[in-house]
Amino acid sequence: MKSNRQPSKQTTPQGALRTFFTIWTGQIASLLGSQLVGFALVWWLTETTNSATTLAIATTVSVLPGIIIAPIAGALIDRWDRRRVMIVADCLVALVTLGLAGLFALGDVRPWHLYVLMLLRATCGAFHWPAMQAATGQLVPRKHLARVSGLNQALQGAANIIIPPAGALVLQILPMQSILAIDIATAAIATLPLLFVRIPRPKRAVQTASLSSDLREGLKYVTHQRGLMLTILCAAFVTVLTVPATSFIPLMVTRHFDGGALELGWMQSALGFGVVAGGLLLSTWGGFHNRSVTAIVALLFRGIGMLIVGLTPSTGFPLALAATFFYNAAGTLVDGSIMAILQSVVPNHLMGRVVTIVNSGFALSIPIGMAIGGPLADRAGVSACFVGAGILTALTAIAAFANKDIMNMGREAMVSDTPALGQLSAAD
Repeated sequence: MKSNRQPSKQTTPQGALRTFFTIWTGQIASLLGSQLVGFALVWWLTETTNSATTLAIATTVSVLPGIIIAPIAGALIDRWDRRRVMIVADCLVALVTLGLAGLFALGDVRPWHLYVLMLLRATCGAFHWPAMQAATGQLVPRKHLARVSGLNQALQGAANIIIPPAGALVLQILPMQSILAIDIATAAIATLPLLFVRIPRPKRAVQTASLSSDLREGLKYVTHQRGLMLTILCAAFVTVLTVPATSFIPLMVTRHFDGGALELGWMQSALGFGVVAGGLLLSTWGGFHNRSVTAIVALLFRGIGMLIVGLTPSTGFPLALAATFFYNAAGTLVDGSIMAILQSVVPNHLMGRVVTIVNSGFALSIPIGMAIGGPLADRAGVSACFVGAGILTALTAIAAFANKDIMNMGREAMVSDTPALGQLSAAD
């Protein structure tokens, strides 16, 4: 018998997209508030301790959850209600921030208090961010995923430009407890829309009994999808190449271009504006029909841009500035396209695990790259890091273009114009 039941608004592509942007609007406020507070906390540690070791500890506790906890978090996200995961993560961040604000108000703050806060915030982020990415894959039609990813990249770049001067301003006019209150308020703004929307749960293909089985299922999916695995390996390899060079920009400015704080500020601005430009381009254009082509062409341009920076003579700082903008804009196109591919091809019930596995791999690539790049920069010079990274990045792009598995995955990402709504259950 044919059913006359009409689909609910939230199970249509238009309704799902409205739900996504309702959530996304609140997340913008949370992003800005979190980055503002993060800047203020790092500056407080810098002024209070004047210790590189202290800052190194702060950085370490901020990235550890992304390496250690993230895979387990991904498996739990695929088991739990993703909307509730985001609500609980935002509320816990607000709660621990409130506790630290109380300590600042009492004048009884120690550096280890901030370490604990940063660790807890990063742990909540290890749950929140993958849950948001998984929900994005459920709610956004596939043809718009690259645009949404580009918009997210542009907002992140804009925040990197706006937050440092805004943070410096609020530090001059507000006590730390009031700055922390901003983060609490923006967490509340992010949580409020989540209370009034519904994110359907994905149907699980197999109901496994244990968390370890879930983790193995996620790893098996990644390792058995040849195109996906090769794309991840290429991206991780490029991360190993490019992170050291980008991290050594202050040394490039001072050693090679004989510049100072002003030139470093211009270079950092070029990085930020490059992210904004790349994100806006992807959000308006959407990329080529084959998303792998978008990522590969942008990767080639990223390599060329880094090579130009490395080959620029000491008198050519404006050229290096333009090339820095260019290669970071291209990098944003790469990152946004890869995320759109993941959200398109990975089944919804595996999205949390796959996203966190990928993130853990990238997080591990950073210390590997720094361990290689540091001694290389000291021996051969920072310019050599840029030249080597540029050449190898461009060669990686050419190799990826010649690989049929990577190219086929990009075509698969655009097979359907809508998210796999049929895979979603009606459970709330």
